[in-house]
Amino acid sequence: MGKKLLTWFDANGRHDLPWRKTNDMYKVYLSETMLQQTQVSRVMEEYYPKFLSRFPTLFLLSRAPLEEVLSLWSGLGYYTRARNLHKTAQITKGVLPKTKQELVELPGIGEYTASAICSFALNLPVAVVDTNIKRVLKRYGALLDASDKCVLEYAQSFLDTNHPKEHNLALMDLGAMLCTPTNPKCDLCPLQEACLGKENPTLYAKKQKKEYISMELFFGINIQNGKIAMTHSTNGMYEKMLLFPQIDPIEENFLGSYKHAYTKYRLDVKLYKTDFVPDDVVWVEIDGFLEGHFPSLVKKGFRFFPK
Repeated sequence: MGKKLLTWFDANGRHDLPWRKTNDMYKVYLSETMLQQTQVSRVMEEYYPKFLSRFPTLFLLSRAPLEEVLSLWSGLGYYTRARNLHKTAQITKGVLPKTKQELVELPGIGEYTASAICSFALNLPVAVVDTNIKRVLKRYGALLDASDKCVLEYAQSFLDTNHPKEHNLALMDLGAMLCTPTNPKCDLCPLQEACLGKENPTLYAKKQKKEYISMELFFGINIQNGKIAMTHSTNGMYEKMLLFPQIDPIEENFLGSYKHAYTKYRLDVKLYKTDFVPDDVVWVEIDGFLEGHFPSLVKKGFRFFPK
């Protein structure tokens, strides 16, 4: 089966992804961090090249102020990823350790990311299990109620230790392209002959229902001389990023509202005209506001600014 899998990957794999053309640990680490909760196309076409252009090495990233890193991350969301990336750069002084055991001790690097760095950058015989690979292996081995630990052990036993990087990438692409959650293309799969779950593949693709937290946010819009008052947030979601100041609303000053989704939160954002100026105010030019490095939560409010 291993040979068939690699032959399929050689002909059909996503070889054009830029982070697959390097063995630079930092570049692999950066890509894996960005790809958490973000579409491959957005990372490849916009954020990955932009970030590397500014911070081509982990050492340069370690010397940058956090505010600049968060600013460059703007639009990607899940800003904890950027904070942990920056912390790791500073802790390691720009040189990542080369063992999985040491990598998982760093901020934001868990089992999967550590395994991915070891496999994709160092070609070490370490199994990688993301959502796609987990689905492939659970179907292939008929591991219906297997724990994550069981799946990881199965992945390690299934690993082609002579070609670990290619093997892991092949399974990843197989899950993304053929062994999909719904309507899998089993007739095209290189593993179909020995797959124990092919007769009822939907059994192995159950999704847990996500639970969301609803919140209301009340922001004040204070514009003077072509500039808007903003403040650095101390909230965990957008910590140290520029947001509109939060206020106690006065209904007759209501400007508009909009919805915004952020990780597990579903936010109802309401904007009000105000004269309030926060102690740590940062005055931002209205001209070019949408090109600024602000989170999407802020940019969505632009259309409600008083003219």
